[in-house]
Amino acid sequence: MPTGKVRFYDDEKGFGFITTDDGQDVFLHATSLPAGSTVKAGTRVEFGVADGKRGLQALSVRVLEAPVSLAKTKRKPADDMAVIVEDLVKLLDGIGGDLRRGRYPSSSHGRKIAAVLRNVAEDFDA
Repeated sequence: MPTGKVRFYDDEKGFGFITTDDGQDVFLHATSLPAGSTVKAGTRVEFGVADGKRGLQALSVRVLEAPVSLAKTKRKPADDMAVIVEDLVKLLDGIGGDLRRGRYPSSSHGRKIAAVLRNVAEDFDA
């Protein structure tokens, strides 16, 4: 069976392309992927090939190895995140008290809180 790497794949549209080890482009449809698996650019795969009306199409795709996540290599160590989360909980507790009294944080403070929450969420989502 030929092998290659996913050149690109769009989850929403359900298709993408694989570049084989010998440089050919092969169409990849979502129905060719194993149930419950997703791929992204750089994922190494093994697959069967059928020659369709529009060119080569991948069949029975098997994921060999997923690419290394750049986000995971750059995220903070767990010990550092524990301190950040503890500080975030204290911050949110204070805001919760103000909200119970009917007061929202000021606009500038609210923007800072939102930025911190987004950054923490991105570290967890990596």
